Amino acid sequence: MNLEIVMMAMILALLIPIYEAWKTDDTWQKMLAFGSISSKTSIMILLISILRDDWMIGVVAVIILSVGNAGLMLLAHILRRLNEV
Repeated sequence: MNLEIVMMAMILALLIPIYEAWKTDDTWQKMLAFGSISSKTSIMILLISILRDDWMIGVVAVIILSVGNAGLMLLAHILRRLNEV
């Protein structure tokens, strides 16, 4: 029961950056929203992997959490620099 409540709260928290990405036209804000979505999704995957006692899924979630956001933020920074010039 408590796990279901936690998962529903995580899904509701995931909807906030999705709405922000849909609402704005600013590329920087969209990239930040997508980074937030990626972080929240990987945390949800980590929780599921712990509950299923499947560490291979957890390794994938850690890779997404560490490498995926870094690439996304680097791309957002490059796009912001290109718009400044």
